Amino acid sequence: MDGMAIDYRRAWEQGMSWDRYLGEEVQRHRPLWEGVYRKSRVPAWVLEAAQALGRELKLLVLTEDWCGDAANTVPVIARFAEQAPTVEMRLLKRDEHLELMDRFLTAGSRSIPLAIVLDADFTPIGRWGPRPRELQEFVIREKRACIRPSDEIYRDVRAWYARDRGSTTLRELLAASGAADHATDTTSTL
Repeated sequence: MDGMAIDYRRAWEQGMSWDRYLGEEVQRHRPLWEGVYRKSRVPAWVLEAAQALGRELKLLVLTEDWCGDAANTVPVIARFAEQAPTVEMRLLKRDEHLELMDRFLTAGSRSIPLAIVLDADFTPIGRWGPRPRELQEFVIREKRACIRPSDEIYRDVRAWYARDRGSTTLRELLAASGAADHATDTTSTL
């Protein structure tokens, strides 16, 4: 880190809406992004938990269209932001905002997607990403074991996302926002 302050308000203003990002930036895997978005449903408990926070949240999401984890989570987050009256979302391309990305590395890596949770004053209050914790632990464990090829591991990752339907992503995002734990509201397991 270079010690320079990040202007989160400016970053927010540079961010794109979901519709613009999907329409202009998603090229490589558009059918996947659109399919996840179309199938996304936000459970009532998620909307209730967001409302119970009693404050406005801004989700500043760093992403890229080539990222499989982003394709499986960002559309879910977009659906949440559309339906929760106190939540807004803007997207930034990671590779165009490396100074911001480098403030939120995952084990030294520029892993995405990354949702930076901001309050109404554009102050960071939490973060989520690059994938649900359980899934992240699985991927790290599998890669360290060096037993299976990456394509097999990522086939399991895609199956996990399909079973989970965004529930764990939303639960963890709410926790990063300061919401009460909703561990029993999801059924995902590897």
